[in-house]
Amino acid sequence: DPQGYNFPQTRTFEAVTQIPKLMQGSRVNLGTLIALAGSALLWVYLFRTRSGFAQQVGGLAPAAARYAGFSSRAALWTALLISGGTAGLAGALEVAGPLGQLTPYVPAGYGFAAIIVAYVGRLHPLGMVLSAILMSMFYIGGELAQSRLGLPKSITGAFQGLLLFALLACDTLVNYRIRFGKAR
Repeated sequence: DPQGYNFPQTRTFEAVTQIPKLMQGSRVNLGTLIALAGSALLWVYLFRTRSGFAQQVGGLAPAAARYAGFSSRAALWTALLISGGTAGLAGALEVAGPLGQLTPYVPAGYGFAAIIVAYVGRLHPLGMVLSAILMSMFYIGGELAQSRLGLPKSITGAFQGLLLFALLACDTLVNYRIRFGKAR
């Protein structure tokens, strides 16, 4: 951008190329509806089609997939293509949506948040929608805590970490029997 005051960035995208907002005065744009539709399509694919079933079996139990005649390698490549495509679409929606221009400072750390969203949502497409809403509340709450209470920005990461460790602890306590007392 020639008027960028030597900051490495592109010009602000024209209004025609930006993702339209759903509500004026907010950052909610058409990307939200695209994400919801994508989650619904993924649910239909995984739970209502034969290839989706093969995808789940190939990912969760490769030996069982081979026994059933499914290719675990095809499941891996399908998962890579779908996840890479959705990550690229999400990046494009972020740049053409709220940011409106390309900069080297496009918010990083979405991959870490996505891992937590997937874990909290228990790898279910509809569960991940709910956990994504929860994580966005953490982000918004962290921004409000930073601006109104003067807390550090890293408080959002602390909330995410606490949530993840609490869920890991719950899984451990549910799946393993812990006994206190004398050893035999």
